[in-house]
Amino acid sequence: EEISGPPGGDALRAILGPRTDELAESLELLDGAGARFDRARVRAGQQTPMFFGSALTNYGVLPFLEYFLGEAPQPEARRADCGIIDTIETPFSGFVFKIQANMDPDHRDRVAFLRICSGRYEKGLNAQLARTGKEIRLARSTLLMGKEREEVEVAYAGDVVGLFDPGIFRIGDTLCSQGQRFQFADIPSFSPECFMRIEVAGVAKRKALAKGIEQLAQEGAVQLFTEDSGGSASMILGAMGSLQFDVMRHRLATEYKVELNLTPLPYTLARWPQGDFDDEPFRYNRSMLVVEDRDQHPVLLFDYARNKYPDLVLSQTANDRLFGAGD
Repeated sequence: EEISGPPGGDALRAILGPRTDELAESLELLDGAGARFDRARVRAGQQTPMFFGSALTNYGVLPFLEYFLGEAPQPEARRADCGIIDTIETPFSGFVFKIQANMDPDHRDRVAFLRICSGRYEKGLNAQLARTGKEIRLARSTLLMGKEREEVEVAYAGDVVGLFDPGIFRIGDTLCSQGQRFQFADIPSFSPECFMRIEVAGVAKRKALAKGIEQLAQEGAVQLFTEDSGGSASMILGAMGSLQFDVMRHRLATEYKVELNLTPLPYTLARWPQGDFDDEPFRYNRSMLVVEDRDQHPVLLFDYARNKYPDLVLSQTANDRLFGAGD
């Protein structure tokens, strides 16, 4: 029914009664926060549609899914270190974008989430891990929906499958068909700004502690560093904020049944030396600490940003595979 007059007018008030003001306020909010839907801008990544509904009460879920299926763009070609990888013409390739430990707490399993970037994935496919050149048979793959799992026989570009991970995958890994070896641009990693030393004195389950820290660090929530002295007593965690340490404590307590004791360190910057690096001049500098990351690359932890060594080239990350990340 057509209603004349403004949203807060007498005609609308007569129909809605006391809820008129609430509706008028909601409409003003949409006018201020909303924008006209532009399909071209959405597909260019410049605009994001907003849907209102409730999964808890199952309100609006089906219309959203139907609309998403109709509007979602097809998978696009991605850039690798050898050029553009076409989604159809190029044989199978995939990108590991997430690793999750303890998907099944009873079995301590790990799942690597792989996005199919090109070609066709089939169960039992022999693929090559680009980072190491190692051949891997992809024998176990699943489709996950909440706690439910379904075995995947075939998948295509744009699909996401979960691969059983015995500890060989990392976030940012590229998998290719046999006979190919190229690498997609890695996911950017940020230099941590908070550092904690792991204290193992008094910890009864040291093996469980070390395993838990290693697996959770591989998920990317924190970065793990070690000092040259070796041993579990030399482990240092780096993170962007203190909340990440709280998450580590909670997950170690609930999933690995071990307590994590941390001691704050006074450093606020981590920098990766580039080129040939001799750590001897830095060993006795109290304003910095020489450690190694998980790939045994040297890292300097500072308490302030000042470089007294003009010939030393420092990088904010050890990641050197961010080519074309925005393409």
